Amino acid sequence: MPSLFDPISLRGTTVRNRVWLAPMCQYSVNAQDGVPAAWHLVHLGSRATGGFGLVMTEATAVTPEGRITLQDTGMWNDGQAAAWRGITDFLASQGAVPAVQLAHAGRKAATAQPWHGGVPLRPDEGGWTPIAPSPLPYQELAAPIAMTATDIDATVRAFADAASRAMAAGFEVVEIHSAHGYLLHEFLSPLSNRRTDLYGGSFRNRVRFLLAVVDAVRAAIPDSTPLFVRLSATDWVEDGWTLEETVELSALLVEHGVDLIDLSSAGNDPRQRIPAGPGYQVPFARAVRAETEAPTAAVGLITESRQAQEIVDEGAADAIFLGRAALREPTWPLRAAHELGVAVRDAPCPVQYLRGAYRS
Repeated sequence: MPSLFDPISLRGTTVRNRVWLAPMCQYSVNAQDGVPAAWHLVHLGSRATGGFGLVMTEATAVTPEGRITLQDTGMWNDGQAAAWRGITDFLASQGAVPAVQLAHAGRKAATAQPWHGGVPLRPDEGGWTPIAPSPLPYQELAAPIAMTATDIDATVRAFADAASRAMAAGFEVVEIHSAHGYLLHEFLSPLSNRRTDLYGGSFRNRVRFLLAVVDAVRAAIPDSTPLFVRLSATDWVEDGWTLEETVELSALLVEHGVDLIDLSSAGNDPRQRIPAGPGYQVPFARAVRAETEAPTAAVGLITESRQAQEIVDEGAADAIFLGRAALREPTWPLRAAHELGVAVRDAPCPVQYLRGAYRS
């Protein structure tokens, strides 16, 4: 069996293969007041039937003010958790592991959907004033308010409460979103964190908030439940967050009970210059895995089956998260299995599809 289709076990959860659906914001108008709806069932469910081993939700806000847009899903009340339950039950029934990404948008909150310009929402449009480590706006977005120690403590509790609800909702993996210029990443980067208290300045101070969230979430979920953290490995901007800091932080995260580091990059400063190309972010996963021995997941223009297979075979990452490729082809894992020589009976294929599945 090609290693891309080997199962992987993390704590008490076994995932059937190493091809996973990346968290991708949908900004769906169906998500009223953070409640997922039919769009989310079909979007996520089709990737479960398409053979993905782990299916992760879009960034799911831990507070109403933590949403990027009014159309984001949430996990700040029990009604949202109940709505997620039907989706997680279906994902699990198709052999996929349901995973949730818990997030707070920080200074990138309260915007219109991207196809409506991503501009700040006015108060009469339902907008609000964002919060952030420092009162520094991102590009032309609204200037945020610097968080107080009380705000930080309340946000830590919000992540923990959301994690508890995620368990009631049937999720089997929790990921904390600390990448792409959202709140937790904003605290990590000196480009967005100009604080002079215990949460700013030194590396240890800048990672303090994230570690507090990790500890709170780890305590809120069963010991058997895997905990992931998504990091932007570099800001791609001089004097910003660096890969060396990511490696150091990853070692700390493992000490605090994190089971896998999901490596992406950028998103925190418009001056970023990203040398994009096939697999351009894989070296981040490789570096963290080599330096810390932590399991990692790789992302970034991974589109071909043999490319993904090589990443796993070479030990650069333990799993692959697919985003755009999964949007284009919901059954990407079934095609990859065929191309890598996996027999239909061994492929992650629903029994209803067997007659029309790829043939080996």
